[in-house]
Amino acid sequence: MTDTQTMTLTVSERIDDRGGIARIRLTGDDLPPVSAGAHLDIYLPEVDLWRQYSLCSDPAETGFYEIGVLKDPASRGGSVEVHRIAQPGATLSVEGPRNHFPLEESAATTVLLGGGIGITPMIAMAKRLHALGKPFTLHYCTRSRDVTAFYDELTAAPFAGRVVFHHDDEDPAQKLDLGRDLPAPSPDTHLYVCGPQGFMDWVIDSAEAAGHATANVHREYFSADVDLTGDTFEVEARASGLTLTIGPDDTIAKKLAEHGIKVEVKCEEGVCGTCVTDVLEGEIDHRDQFLTDEEREDGDQMCVCCSRGRGKLVLDL
Repeated sequence: MTDTQTMTLTVSERIDDRGGIARIRLTGDDLPPVSAGAHLDIYLPEVDLWRQYSLCSDPAETGFYEIGVLKDPASRGGSVEVHRIAQPGATLSVEGPRNHFPLEESAATTVLLGGGIGITPMIAMAKRLHALGKPFTLHYCTRSRDVTAFYDELTAAPFAGRVVFHHDDEDPAQKLDLGRDLPAPSPDTHLYVCGPQGFMDWVIDSAEAAGHATANVHREYFSADVDLTGDTFEVEARASGLTLTIGPDDTIAKKLAEHGIKVEVKCEEGVCGTCVTDVLEGEIDHRDQFLTDEEREDGDQMCVCCSRGRGKLVLDL
């Protein structure tokens, strides 16, 4: 992980857009540069949570960052808290930007697929690709035109002709059809997908079944349904000289913290990568959505917020 300092940023503007999405602009002194696909980590002190939000602002913009936040009452309280506190003039503790979803700018063909609030990183990517003069198509899927945030911006954008909207409640012919709307597989064709887990799994599975290389199907999960429970196993923190038992309802990160071994955890769902830890020995039961298949096969790192072990794990802690 790249170390970044905590910044105090000010909410300079807020637009409450369609579909319960707040578009929030953040300003501060000497903002670090941004690449398309980057996100910010925002700390919410009242609920003691860190949450990650993708940047939708132009990567070339140096005066502000913009994020889009869906108010989701079914979440663990992060988005509701952001909607409550992110009023003009408010200050937020922010880390980043970090980018685990980088854009392959040399691709000959790029297809961006956003479902709901998953559109946010796609907008930044579209702006960057347009600036580079690269061909791309942006597919934006929502339940209805009435809940389609950023609609006005995208229909007025200089790349509006490259944006295709798909709404569940309109003519079935305009719905996303992956057999029709995905290009033929090619080493120079890259796909990017972000949205609800079911949407992402459908796109990823369909793309790979059609022959697109896993490495060319880029994905970023903003949340995941993760099962944290499982059989009891042991974890040895070798550098610390401790061996701990992880029970069926424990997580490695929480058990380590109880014994004074601090591993930074933010999402608690295995999507942000903050807690990735080196594994020296043992069989990992991966539960995250962050590591790639290749990284999992290597067997030398894991997300300790949610993944588990089979038997005994030895960690480099």
